Amino acid sequence: MMMKRMIQAAGALLGMLIGQGFSTWKTAGGASWMNPVWGVPTTTGIGSGGYMGAAIGVMLGLLIATALAGPLAQGLQRSVERLSALPVSTLACGLLGGGSGLALAAFLYPYISGIPRVGGLAAALAAIALGYMGLKVGLRKQDELAVWSQSRRTPEPAKEEEPRYEQHKILDTSVIIDGRIADICKTGFIEGTLVIPEFVLEELQHIADSSDLLKRNRGRRGLDILNKIQKELDVKVLIYEDGADEPGEVDSKLVKLAKAMRGKVVTNDFNLNKVCELQGVSVLNINDLANAVKPVVLPGEEIVVQVIKDGKEHGQGVAYLDDGTMIVVEGGRDFIGTTMEVLVTSVLQTSAGRMIFAKPKLLEKAL
Repeated sequence: MMMKRMIQAAGALLGMLIGQGFSTWKTAGGASWMNPVWGVPTTTGIGSGGYMGAAIGVMLGLLIATALAGPLAQGLQRSVERLSALPVSTLACGLLGGGSGLALAAFLYPYISGIPRVGGLAAALAAIALGYMGLKVGLRKQDELAVWSQSRRTPEPAKEEEPRYEQHKILDTSVIIDGRIADICKTGFIEGTLVIPEFVLEELQHIADSSDLLKRNRGRRGLDILNKIQKELDVKVLIYEDGADEPGEVDSKLVKLAKAMRGKVVTNDFNLNKVCELQGVSVLNINDLANAVKPVVLPGEEIVVQVIKDGKEHGQGVAYLDDGTMIVVEGGRDFIGTTMEVLVTSVLQTSAGRMIFAKPKLLEKAL
């Protein structure tokens, strides 16, 4: 409704001006009301006559504006909706380009308006043309302006990374003596810092000084593995020294240390693995990793093995794969010491490892 009222008011005003100008033209005997458009000064005004023409013009302008108010209001409303749907960046670039064109037209106005007879009209046309050109250029250069504005922004200071937990891998005695941890570190699958508690070192030294030859060799092997990790591998090693050393089992100390450091315990001890799970401590079991990377053997596959000993049940033979997986061969006792082709019948996965059951392929062919 407000839009229609504004259109009617504009129509009445325009009609008044046209009616007053027409009356002046009739009175002066020429189209002197066009003088402002052509750049010719005039002293004719409403005060010198033309009241009747102005009144008729107001009435005609109001009638025409009322008739056209509906379509014009709808067109303006659609234009407003389209402009509202445009992104802010598009509107800003359009306003910047159009404003630049109008600013250039204002700069050229004194020179263009000085043209005889057509100066005013030429200045108006120049303003329209330059404003439209600036609008189109601004819209076409929208992407480039966005990139330029981004490059002009002051880079924000980099946020400091929050300290990540569970970067410390705490080694227990069994995994050090096992030795496979060095090979795993060499491949780069272990990230963070390897933590070797002082009480683990003391236990290793105690084992290395044992009177039992087997224990002594195991302890020395563990010390050699630690020396290899420290000197030969590109991995961080931290010897943790606890000033307030408390008496207790090594496993319980490992669990407490892992909780305090928010780290992970690396072990191949089945019992320690269960204790860590009960205490809510993350644990990396080397045996689980070894089982996970073993080659997959499915029932029905044929493999070549060497039967080396008899099994627990009557007539069974036992063989091993290269990774140490035990294969129980039904009826393989008669083939001990020979290499033969067997057919996998089933695969049993346990916490202690993987066990494969098979039967000789010769018996399968005979059947």
